[in-house]
Amino acid sequence: MHIEKNVFDNIFNTVFNIPGKTKDTYKSRDELIKYCRRPQFAQNLVTSKYPDVPFVLNKSQKKDVLEWVKKLRFLDGYASNLGRCVDANKLKMFGMKSHDCHVFMQTLLPIALREFLPNRIWEPLTEISLFFKQLTSSSLTDEELRNLDEQIPVILCNLEKIFPPSFFDSMEHLPVHLAYEARIAGPVHYRWMYPPERYLRKIKHKIMNKAQVEGSISIGYIMDEAAKFASFYFKEGDPTLPLKEKRNEVYLDDIVDDDMFEIFKPPGKAIGAEGKRYLADNEYTAAHLYILMNCPKVQPFIHVFVHNCANKISNHYIRTIARGPLREVRTYNGYYVNGFKFHCESYGSYRATDNTGVCIKGSVYNETESDYYGTLVEVIELEFEALPVKRTVLFKCEWFDPTPHIDIVVHPRYKLVDVHDKKRFNKYKPFVLAVQASQVYYCEYPGRTGPRKDWKAVCKIKARAQIDIPASQSTDVIEPAFQNDENDVIIEAVVGDEDVLLEMSNMARSQALDFDPTIDNPTLKEANI
Repeated sequence: MHIEKNVFDNIFNTVFNIPGKTKDTYKSRDELIKYCRRPQFAQNLVTSKYPDVPFVLNKSQKKDVLEWVKKLRFLDGYASNLGRCVDANKLKMFGMKSHDCHVFMQTLLPIALREFLPNRIWEPLTEISLFFKQLTSSSLTDEELRNLDEQIPVILCNLEKIFPPSFFDSMEHLPVHLAYEARIAGPVHYRWMYPPERYLRKIKHKIMNKAQVEGSISIGYIMDEAAKFASFYFKEGDPTLPLKEKRNEVYLDDIVDDDMFEIFKPPGKAIGAEGKRYLADNEYTAAHLYILMNCPKVQPFIHVFVHNCANKISNHYIRTIARGPLREVRTYNGYYVNGFKFHCESYGSYRATDNTGVCIKGSVYNETESDYYGTLVEVIELEFEALPVKRTVLFKCEWFDPTPHIDIVVHPRYKLVDVHDKKRFNKYKPFVLAVQASQVYYCEYPGRTGPRKDWKAVCKIKARAQIDIPASQSTDVIEPAFQNDENDVIIEAVVGDEDVLLEMSNMARSQALDFDPTIDNPTLKEANI
């Protein structure tokens, strides 16, 4: 944790040329000439001045970056207000905590310097930023850590080609050991100082008497231990200690009806007051069609209807969803879902934080090029007729133009995503299911006068409670937001005395038909012989 902060401080102070903290001094210039053979940075004997170096920003560039930092709006709980750390007079930042440096180092540093530094300097800085971002991930694999272990010496060597020798103190060399340390000891968020510092904040809230600080903390801790011990005597915990929900988490009651479709089960919790309105004709058609095409239970019946229009369907939920929702809908200002907190654009425009960014995955998914990025316009709750009550929540969004390499550009090496702020999706497909949405936020580039003045950088966010499960252990199938091009094939299989319907894609079906069970099973092979 402190290694990351110290590395960031050295980079930031040197790039901003902050007096007393920068590594670009007159002694370091002499070292550049003596040890690094860079005579172009030698002192001018006539004027007694040193020439500018390419890794230091000029005065106007510093102002642009600091003004950009002051206007940043993050998600709720993502970072503190970095605008309070800006000193516009001295052109520096002060009072940044460890977590502030963590966010700036891993997310903002490549965006802040991309417009102002040459690529040969920006790329190593971006690589060291992504190194810490991957290292501090909540889920790590041995292969990823081995790659990081191989990459970090190369990254430091590239930095040595840029900065003077005085830049590299002990802190700049310690990252060489971090990847191997993570392979031995596991993810860093269990070992670095973030959990102890959060816990220190918790026990500081127990101080009731500032004249007796240690005693207040001890008594508060003992009371918590006693309450926790007493709660074990209650069947469902201590009733005097209500269950405290974590940030953006929603605890919902179980649905009694096991036959109810997943699309009708509440995925989250609404925010703000409820409003009501009627859907327009184009909204009603788009919403109804999207629900039909994104409900897995409906897909087999669509195939039945296509092949036999006279087929009568007796399933109550299928008949209800086919008739369509009611025209009158409920609207909300925001929604908690998937561990995220979403705000509508009109509701969040006057807030200090920004929770309006939405991202979903397309049907033909290829890395990041089929992601759809947009902003949340409205949260709509649709209701269907007849009992039991059946509701589903849709997000009405305004999408950026998803044309790859033109209006959505992905950096080939670092996978940084940029979207064109002035272009919009030319098709009317505004709705997505709330459960399909993940959250992003958009950063403008500082300066807004260069080639990226109409572009925004996309910063993807992971929910705090989300745990990455390896593919071999995952049992849930994540449905894409749009329909697949492949047709599902329904195959009847007999297991014992029960008939089982298996849904397989064309690719899986071809693999199953080509599979020979006797190849890897000698017992079956001998039996066939």
